[in-house]
Amino acid sequence: MGHFELAQVNVATPSTPLSSPELAWFTDALDAVNTVADAAPGFRWRLQSEAGDATSLRVFDDDDMIINMSVWASLEALADFVYRDPTHVAVLRQRRKSFPPLAEAHQTLWWVPAGHRPSITEAEERLCWLRDHGPTSYAFTFKTPFPASGKNEATTADAGWFCPA
Repeated sequence: MGHFELAQVNVATPSTPLSSPELAWFTDALDAVNTVADAAPGFRWRLQSEAGDATSLRVFDDDDMIINMSVWASLEALADFVYRDPTHVAVLRQRRKSFPPLAEAHQTLWWVPAGHRPSITEAEERLCWLRDHGPTSYAFTFKTPFPASGKNEATTADAGWFCPA
């Protein structure tokens, strides 16, 4: 798997603005979670603004939706951080109180060539693909993973199908 790394994106729409007191638990935890992620085994990269996080970056032309995107050495490395790191798990446990579930898939995974850093547009395309086609080697989930093979169902002919959120 040395030729590929795992990209992940997840999006959410907070129930109140990020600056609200109701979301202080989340914004106060960002630095700690990002610090732990940056030092986690298998971590390669995360999307961030000059402020050091991605909360000011927008996805799907939605001023309220926030994005988290990162690249990892493997599915196992990402899963260890997401589901086993106590700092991250503490945030996951609280997310439902301030981030209502989205009607469509909010997270997807995909393999990228080692060293590739995906754009927000690429992440939007992968998430839309998952929403429209279900898990495939082009965009998949923790529950339905695909191996890194360098092949996927999407082709350049699919570029015009892009769905708005």
